[in-house]
Amino acid sequence: MTRKGRLEEIFSKALHADDPSLYFVSYRDFEDIVEVPLDEFVKLSENFTVIPASRITKVRKGKETLYFKSGV
Repeated sequence: MTRKGRLEEIFSKALHADDPSLYFVSYRDFEDIVEVPLDEFVKLSENFTVIPASRITKVRKGKETLYFKSGV
């Protein structure tokens, strides 16, 4: 059995068991870091195909940081 990655667990919970509008995703867009609501990120990334997980730098729910990629 394969273990889900941390990001996959967060997105799965947010999209299927919680309110996705409470979540925000920060990702690298060339030299900038862009933060958008999770709903918008899913549309922009075309379900994570256009913007790969490797460009995600932070995921937060409200003020709580759920995921942070160090060395960004």
